[in-house]
Amino acid sequence: MLAGNALANEPLAAIDWLSQPQPRGDLPGTVLLEPPVTGTAALPPVSVTPLETLLPPIGLVPPSSTGLPADLWRGSDASEIAYLIETVPVRGSPAMQALLFTLLLSETRPPASAGDKILLARLDRLLALGATDPSQALAEHAGPTTSKERFARWFDAALLTGSEDKPCAALTASPYLTDSYAKQIFCTARRSDWPTAALMMETALALELLPPEQLELLDRFLNPDLFELAAPLRRPADPDPLTFRLFETIGEPLPTAPLPPAFAAADLRDLAGWKAQLEAAERLARGGALNPNQYLGLFSARKPAASGGIWDRVAAVQRLEADLGSGSPEAVARSLPQAWEAMQQAGTETVFADLFAEPLARAQLTGPARDLAWRIRLLSPLYELAAHDAPPSGPGTRFLAALAQGRPADVPAPSQMGEAIALGFAAQPPEPPEIRNLLNNGHLGEAILRSMELFSRGADGNLGDLTAALAAFRAVGLEDTARRAALQLMLLERQ
Repeated sequence: MLAGNALANEPLAAIDWLSQPQPRGDLPGTVLLEPPVTGTAALPPVSVTPLETLLPPIGLVPPSSTGLPADLWRGSDASEIAYLIETVPVRGSPAMQALLFTLLLSETRPPASAGDKILLARLDRLLALGATDPSQALAEHAGPTTSKERFARWFDAALLTGSEDKPCAALTASPYLTDSYAKQIFCTARRSDWPTAALMMETALALELLPPEQLELLDRFLNPDLFELAAPLRRPADPDPLTFRLFETIGEPLPTAPLPPAFAAADLRDLAGWKAQLEAAERLARGGALNPNQYLGLFSARKPAASGGIWDRVAAVQRLEADLGSGSPEAVARSLPQAWEAMQQAGTETVFADLFAEPLARAQLTGPARDLAWRIRLLSPLYELAAHDAPPSGPGTRFLAALAQGRPADVPAPSQMGEAIALGFAAQPPEPPEIRNLLNNGHLGEAILRSMELFSRGADGNLGDLTAALAAFRAVGLEDTARRAALQLMLLERQ
C-alpha cells in the first residue's frame, strides 16, 4: 500500500536528492543532502568581492549536494566561528549531529583573514566526534603538508585509522612538519631504519627531549626482544594517538571505552575482535559518526558468540532481519518490539530507523506492531511518506502525522513541548532577533550554529528557545532539519 502512494506523496525535503548518489562511503551516514529552500520569488542580492581575496573552498561534499553556499562563513569573525564549531552541543540529537557533520564536511571558503582557524576547528571537531576517516580525508584534501598544524591533525587521524604510512613518508621528506621527536622516531622505525631510530632515541634520552614514560614506551617499541618478560607498562589516563598506537604495537592495547570517541574508531579495524568492533560501532553510531550500512554489516557479520549485553542486541537485529526477509507479518510482529528495545538500550534508534523503515513499510503489520513500526518510520528520512500512512489510533498520532508534514498547528498538541514545536512551525513564527540580524548581514553559517545552540537549550527544557530554534531553521531553509529534530524530540527518550 505504501509503494502505491510513494509517487503521489513524495516527501517535501526529499524530492530531488534521495535519488542522487550517496556521498563517499567513509563519510558519516548522517551527512545531510538537503536542497536550498527559499520562501520568496525575489531575486537574491548580489555581492561583489575582489577575486584576489577569494580562497578555494575546502570540503568533501559539494554545495550542490548540501545546499550550503561556499561562502557560508562570509562576514563572521573566524575566532568566533571556530569556537562555535568546537563547542556547539549536538549530543542526543541525531538531527543536530547530521547538521553539524554537514557544516564540517561541506565545501566552504574561509574568510580571507581567517587563516586556518576554521579549518583546524573543523578537523578537531570531526576527530572529537569519532569521524576519523572524514577528518583524515578533509586534511588530505586541504593540503596536509602546508603547515605544522594541518600535518598534526592528519597524522593523528591516520594513526587511529591505521594508515600512517603516507604521513610518515611526508615527514621523512619534510622533517620540519613536526616538532615531535617521538613522531620522528616512530616514522623512522616504520620505514625499517632501526639504527637511525635507535640513535634518535639515544639523542632524545641524552638531551632530555622526551618525558621518561614516552622514552620507555619507545624503547619497548624499538627493542621488543629485550622486554619480552617485562611487566606491562602503566596505562596512561589521557593518551595521544601516537601513545595509543605504540601501546598497540608492543602488544599492550589500551581499552577504548574510557577514551574519547576518536579512539573507538581504531576498534573498527580487523585487528580488533568482533565484540570490540560491535561496541565501537554502537558508540560511534550514537554520535552520528558511523554509516548505518557499516553498522548493519558488523551486526550481521556472524552469529552471536554468547548471550547478554551486546550479544542480545545482535541476536535481536539478526532475528528481525531474518523475519523481514521471510515475509511473515506474524514473525515480524514478534521480533520487532525486542529489536526496538535493544536499540533503545544502545541509543541507536535513528540508525535502526534508517535501516529498516522501508522493509517495515512493506511488512503489512497490524495492531501494536503497526503502531510501533509507524513511529520508527517517522524517525527515518521517509518520515513524510509515513505521515500519509498513519495508524487510526494511538496517543499523539494525529499530531505526529501533522508534524511530519510541517503542519503541527493543525491539530491539538499532546504536551507543552508539542505546543512549543507547533509555534515554531506557525505561518508567522517568532523569529529570534539575533538570528534575523545575522541573516540580514549575510552571516548564514553563524546563524545556523547559533540556532543549534538555541535548539540544545530548548531540548533541555527551555521551550521558548525550542520554538525560536525551529523558526530559525525554517527561516534559513532547513525545513527537513526542523521537522526531523522535532520528531526526534517527541519520539525518543533520552536520559
